Amino acid sequence: MNKNHMNARRIVVTGLGIISALGFDINTYWSNLLSGKSGVTLIERFDVSRISCRIAAQVDGFDPNAYMDFKEARRMDRFSQFAVATSIKALEDSCYEIDSSNESMTGVMIGSGVGGLSTLEEQHTRLKDKGADKVSPFLIPMMIPNMAAAHVSINTGAKGPVGTTSTACAAGSNAIGDAFEIIKRGMADVMIAGGSEAAVTPLGMAGFSNMNAMSSRNDEPRKASRPFDRDRDGFVMGEGCGVLILEEVEHALARGAKIYCEMFGYGMSGEAYHITALEESGANVARCMGLCLEEGGIGIDEVDYINAHGTSTPINDVIETAAIKKFFGQHAYRLNVSSTKSMTGHCLGASGAVEAVACTLAVRDDVIPPTINLDNPDPACDLNYTAKVKQKRRVDVAISNSMGFGGHNVTIGFRKFEK
Repeated sequence: MNKNHMNARRIVVTGLGIISALGFDINTYWSNLLSGKSGVTLIERFDVSRISCRIAAQVDGFDPNAYMDFKEARRMDRFSQFAVATSIKALEDSCYEIDSSNESMTGVMIGSGVGGLSTLEEQHTRLKDKGADKVSPFLIPMMIPNMAAAHVSINTGAKGPVGTTSTACAAGSNAIGDAFEIIKRGMADVMIAGGSEAAVTPLGMAGFSNMNAMSSRNDEPRKASRPFDRDRDGFVMGEGCGVLILEEVEHALARGAKIYCEMFGYGMSGEAYHITALEESGANVARCMGLCLEEGGIGIDEVDYINAHGTSTPINDVIETAAIKKFFGQHAYRLNVSSTKSMTGHCLGASGAVEAVACTLAVRDDVIPPTINLDNPDPACDLNYTAKVKQKRRVDVAISNSMGFGGHNVTIGFRKFEK
């Protein structure tokens, strides 16, 4: 047990917000996850005829004007709009109001792997077609990845630490972990933390498709994302945002906040190996999980559920499985694993945050969301992946893994709250 955690400030989750292909509110999102619903559909908002992957888990029907002024929304990229809307939802869920008495101790950490890609594409087209003098003066403040956090701060009035993580597909988990550590250090009492991404664009789809990283199962969109299945052929992109309200426990109790669960740990490790691939032994991912548990004083046999990175790519799923077995030993076969990316798609920098919401709810409700489309398990993937249907079991401890291009590994951990 790590003795240092005994005297540290404890952090709880008091609010949740979500925008995803499976819904814009927590109850809808959770119900769809538990029922095994896929959010993957054909892309129709732009021409995909020359792109090998023509499907994605898209956010349809989102109206930014429901959350912000029309003029303000026009000066934000879609990923920032998602972040503002989701943060407003999470604060409402937490019943937490930011005012002059608490604004300096309320902060924001929002991760994004790509940032304002659609803005960049639109303005580059304008540059080519109409000339440099026609490029929008809002290009830079709409495109840069920190603007999701900036707009959340501006819209909510949070004046504590405000920052951004941009560690590819680990960005959302890094943001939540960094927010956790900021509260532990006493720099804030409350953090609005999560990840936002809107990379379902022509350039985003073409770039990943041409890497041969994405599924080409275009004739069966809802069956395309199939983590740990023998017939998986790549990930399916998703978009959206997840936000957690993290709060110091005494602060939460003093205001009578509802508490979903406690966040106990944050592990990070680097691969130092390859720009896109994991090192084959899984040792660095295993070490990352160990660091998360160590921070919370959690034993290996106490973990009930792992929300896997589980991308549905041939390499990732085998190596993540190996890492779980390497770290947990025989207990790896007693815990539940699932990849909710089988339903939400891979939301890149938002994925860790979208999945942290699922972890939080699994701890609250004692139920494991499934991995859908797991029809023929890969022989190298031999754990309990909660195939096809949810599973009821007591979930005292859950962890979530994220891995980003460049070798960024992150594990964040949640447990049932006890005073």
